[in-house]
Amino acid sequence: MLSVSNLSVQFGKRVLFDEVNTAFVKGNCYGIIGANGAGKSTFLKILSKSFEPNSGNVHLEAGKRLSVLEQNHFAFDHKQVLATVIMGNEVLFNIKNEMDQIYAKSDFSDSDSDRVGVLQLEYEEMDGWNAESSAAALLSNLDIKEGLHFKNMSELDGVQKVKVLLAQALFGDPDVLIMDEPTNDLDFETIKWLENFIANYDNTVIVVSHDRHFLDSVCTHISDIDFGKINHFSGNYTFWYESSQLALRQKTQQNKKSEEKKKELEDFIARFSANASKSKQATSRKKMLDNLNIEDIKPSSRRYPAIIYTSEREAGDQILSVENLSYSDSSSVLFDKIDFNLNKGDKVVLYSKDTRATTAFYEILNNNLKSKSGRFDWGITTSQSYLPLDNSSFFNQKTNLVDWLRQWAKNDEEREEVFIRGFLGKMIFSGEEALKTCDVLSGGEKVRCMLSRMMMLRSNVLMFDEPTSHLDLESITALNNSIKKFKGNVILTTHDYEFAQSVGNRVIEITPYGLIDRINTFDEYMNDSKVQELRKKLYS
Repeated sequence: MLSVSNLSVQFGKRVLFDEVNTAFVKGNCYGIIGANGAGKSTFLKILSKSFEPNSGNVHLEAGKRLSVLEQNHFAFDHKQVLATVIMGNEVLFNIKNEMDQIYAKSDFSDSDSDRVGVLQLEYEEMDGWNAESSAAALLSNLDIKEGLHFKNMSELDGVQKVKVLLAQALFGDPDVLIMDEPTNDLDFETIKWLENFIANYDNTVIVVSHDRHFLDSVCTHISDIDFGKINHFSGNYTFWYESSQLALRQKTQQNKKSEEKKKELEDFIARFSANASKSKQATSRKKMLDNLNIEDIKPSSRRYPAIIYTSEREAGDQILSVENLSYSDSSSVLFDKIDFNLNKGDKVVLYSKDTRATTAFYEILNNNLKSKSGRFDWGITTSQSYLPLDNSSFFNQKTNLVDWLRQWAKNDEEREEVFIRGFLGKMIFSGEEALKTCDVLSGGEKVRCMLSRMMMLRSNVLMFDEPTSHLDLESITALNNSIKKFKGNVILTTHDYEFAQSVGNRVIEITPYGLIDRINTFDEYMNDSKVQELRKKLYS
C-alpha cells in the first residue's frame, strides 16, 4: 500500500538513511523505533511528503488516502472545532466548501446546478452527509463535550486541542494513518480508547511512540531504524526487546551448541504466541509469531544506560506523614485535604487528572513551594532525591558535565574525575561527551544527567515527576528496571502505563476534593469499577 524505494537522507557528513527500501502493508500497525537522533520523526515527515529526501521516493497506492497527526497545535485556531476534524479528509472538506459557495450565489446558473449535481454525487459516495455526526462521535469519544464542538479552536486549552487534532487524523478511516507521539498530553482513559481504536483498525498505521504499553497494545510489527536502514520485525515492542536481548546473550555464549540456542529461541517464540491477547491486532501478531523464522531474530546494537539506585542507609519505619495538605494556584484548587502515611517499602504512583496538581505536590514535598494549609514530615532516617518535571534551574551555567556532577560528591574519592566519569559513562556520556557544557544539552541528555545526580546522592526515597519525558526507549526501559529493583521508597508520576504498572504497589490520586488511596497495582486501580465511580464523583 505504501512503499519506500532507494531512500537516502544526509545532513552534511552525517548519513541518516542509506538506500532504504521497505513497504508498509494494509492491516498492520508498525511501531517505528530507534535511538534519539536516528531519524524517526524525519522518516514520518518523508512518508507524509512534508520533507524531501536527498534521493529516492515514496509511493502511495493510487486512490488511497494518507492522514497525519498534526503537531502544530495552533494551526487551526481560527477554525471551528467540528470543521477542524472534518478537514482531516481534505477532499471531502473541499467538496463541501465548493457546494456551500455555489449555493451562496445570488445568480445560481444552469452550469452551477450541473456542478452541484456532480459534487453531491461525490459527496454521497464519501459518506459526506454523515460527516458531521461522525466527527461529533469521535470528539465525544475523546471527551470533547458537545458544547465545545462549535467553538473556535483558539478557545480550547492545550490538551483539548491535542484531542481534536487526534480526531482529525482518525476522521474518515484513512488508508494510511501516521502518528508521531500520539499519546503525548493524553490522560490514561483517552490513551486506552486510542489503543482499542487502533487495535481494531483495518488499515495501515505507522506510529512513533515512547510509550511501551501503547506499542505493545497496538503494534503487529516493530520497525527498527539502525545503521541507516529500516528493518521490520514481527511482534510488539516487548517481543522485539526481549528477543533481541536473548539473541545478544546467545551471541556471547560461544560454548553453547547451536541446537540448544535454536531450542531456546523456539521456546521463547512459543511463549509469546501463547500469551497473545484476544484483540484483533494481537491475534494477527500471534499468527505472525507462529510462522516466524528464528533467523529473523537479531541482537540489537542499542546501548542501554546502566542505571543502578542504591541507598547509603536503610530507612526506618517512619517515612512520610502528610496531614490536611492543600494547594491552590491563581485560578483553581489543585488539591485539598490530602492525608496519608507512606509506609516502608511503598512504591506509590501519584496520579491526578491535572498534572499541575502532582507537580505542585512534589514541589511542596521538596520545600520549593509552600502549601496553602496542612503539613508534611519526613522520617528522620530518610533522605530524598527528586527528579522535577522542569529541570532547567540545574543547567543555567556553562559548566562541563564532570564539574556539574561533582557538585553532589560527598567525599574526596567521589570528587575524582575518574569516579565522576564512571557515573557519566553509565549514562552514555563517554570520552568527549563528558566534557559537554550544560548549555548545549538536549532534553534527554539533561534527564540522564539528573538521573546520574540521583545515583550519586544514594537516597532511600526517590521522587520522579514524569521521568520518561525526553528519554528514548532504551533509557526508559533501563530506568524502569532500575526502579523495580530499588529497595527503598518511590513516589512516581508518569504517563507511561507500563512504568506505572510495573513499579507501583500503591496508587494515590489527588483531586480538588480529597484523595483516593489504594494498595493496588496501577492496572487494578484503573480497572476497579468502584474506584472509577468514586473518581467520577470527585471530578464532576
